[in-house]
Amino acid sequence: MSKLVLTIDDSRSMREMLRLALSETGFKVVQAVDGVDGIEVLGGCNPDVIVTDVNMPRMDGFGVIQAVRKDPLKKHIPILVLTTESDAAKKLRAKEAGATGWIVKPFDPVKLVAAINRVVA
Repeated sequence: MSKLVLTIDDSRSMREMLRLALSETGFKVVQAVDGVDGIEVLGGCNPDVIVTDVNMPRMDGFGVIQAVRKDPLKKHIPILVLTTESDAAKKLRAKEAGATGWIVKPFDPVKLVAAINRVVA
């Protein structure tokens, strides 16, 4: 049975790259255009993992992590942050909020798939 990944990113091209990289390796992908949309989409599905950007309009990735971790039915879902940010303070903030991992863009599809497989195994 294939795993479901929720990707949250405000960049259309990044969403498409994620969709292609993940669907080509057997994952099912559902997408959201920002944090608010991501939380709405999450209400209608139960993904095995969430991959979220940090810098987005309406709700950033930190807000997404906090909202998911507050939801008793969704708080167990691993969350990977995929961002251009490499600042140690932001990484720490994400970890403290409940992020499972941090991947810097541009991403290597093979490494992304390996990271997802590690956290959903």
